[in-house]
Amino acid sequence: MAYHLTQLLTKSVERFPEKTAVWARGKTLSYRELEERSNQLAHLFRERGVKKGDRVGLYFPKSIESLACMLGVMKAGGVYVPLDPAQPASRIGYIISNCAMKGLVTTLDRLKALAHADTRTVEFSVLTEAEAAGAENGTIPTGPAGPSGGGDVIPWNSVSGLPVSRPPADFQPTTTDLAYILYTSGSTGRPKGVMLSHANALTFIEWCAEEFRIRPDDRLTGHAPLHFDLSVFDVYNTLEAGATLYMIPDDALLFPATLGKFLEAKEISVTYCVPSALVHLVLHGSLASRDLHHLRTILFAGEVFPMKYLKQLAGMIPHVELYNLYGPTETNVCTWYRVDRARLPQMERLPIGRACANTEVFAVNDRDERVTTPGETGELYVRGPAVTPGYWGDAEKTAKMVVPNRFQPHFDEKAYRTGDLVTLREDGDYDFIGRRDNQIKSRGYRIELGEIEAAILSHPGVREAAAIALPDDEVGNRIKAVVAPHNGDPITALDLQQHCASRVPRYMIPELVELRESLPKTSTGKIDRVRLVAESGAARS
Repeated sequence: MAYHLTQLLTKSVERFPEKTAVWARGKTLSYRELEERSNQLAHLFRERGVKKGDRVGLYFPKSIESLACMLGVMKAGGVYVPLDPAQPASRIGYIISNCAMKGLVTTLDRLKALAHADTRTVEFSVLTEAEAAGAENGTIPTGPAGPSGGGDVIPWNSVSGLPVSRPPADFQPTTTDLAYILYTSGSTGRPKGVMLSHANALTFIEWCAEEFRIRPDDRLTGHAPLHFDLSVFDVYNTLEAGATLYMIPDDALLFPATLGKFLEAKEISVTYCVPSALVHLVLHGSLASRDLHHLRTILFAGEVFPMKYLKQLAGMIPHVELYNLYGPTETNVCTWYRVDRARLPQMERLPIGRACANTEVFAVNDRDERVTTPGETGELYVRGPAVTPGYWGDAEKTAKMVVPNRFQPHFDEKAYRTGDLVTLREDGDYDFIGRRDNQIKSRGYRIELGEIEAAILSHPGVREAAAIALPDDEVGNRIKAVVAPHNGDPITALDLQQHCASRVPRYMIPELVELRESLPKTSTGKIDRVRLVAESGAARS
């Protein structure tokens, strides 16, 4: 039984050394090559001083090198931090500083973009294989990356001369050591780093392997970006089974017809993605014309799947098993529901189901009691080895969300407060009702509206602003900003969208911007968000 994520690779490389482990952009790595390349990177990281618990950032588009880097960091004893390559440099700089990264793997263009970010903790930066030609031409700098630091810059081709054997483990990894940190949107206007241990990830992976019967002959998609927790399933269940991972190209993600062709051409058998991607496939993917007989399982998570489109999808691919998985980044997946095709035509709501193995979920009502009566609503709590230790460098946030389980009187343990409201069904499953706070889901991404508001309010011409979510069947929610400029400031919607683009990821930029002289207020003087949502909904109808 594995207690460290890299042991999943060790198991498969012994069984299938020459089998393709990963495909991306027409390039492949066999299990043997993945083992050797990740070992070489581990040697490099160790030579550069990475030790147990040190953070190394991965700041480049997903590729076959991504897996080698993730595994190499962990083999060196470190913690990898996948970064969104499309995010503004200022946000990446904050994350680098927040978790005090020791190293960074990136591209030359992205390294240059960080020149004015605070990268003083970074002692070295490794450029990805795509930059090797630059090193040969003498165009890669060898000193600090920028005025704030950044450390020595190392070309990728320097990795090839290092030993292919696994470096000696002079540390004793345990299941409670951190494996990676995923940064998600934060309500304070700053992203927060969710810490995940090997135990957290393995609890989920081992359950998936058993429940979904991932086999060596399976072909899985790498649909989600690596900074998104859905990718944990893609990568590690592939390695656990000795299967093959096909990382979906960016153009296929943008164009549903291309994605449909990809699933057909690569003979994909298992795919995991957000419902909005599947909605686009239903509407524009020409699924009826595709030969998808290899496809046996579709898993989806991250947002509510509109029932009308789920029913259409089920009708288009009647041979495929469909599963609704639920869970915040802090627990990965904690509940699941296998879509009952016999009941689906009459269903008005899709349950999030019940707890995964080795996990317990329960709801707590407003009287601070566990929900036991069907039809009753409460906030969902999660306990078990899948629960995060907390948030990097934020003891206050950790104490607020990872709380003592007051329903366990015999010993101390923690439970995670999801902030999600659920209702207990007669059959013991749960229905998702909504959020307690200001967090939404759009295109599968978890978004704090407060972070968007903070970005808008940083514009010198903005007096007040509110970000609201407008429910949408295709993407879950569309984001609208209602903004009151300072008197006399000629601000346009485009100005504000461009301003946000330098501060938040693209998926958080408001699609709609409404300019007003003032925003409505409640009796306590707060912005009346309920009224804004109602007015926006009425305007759309």
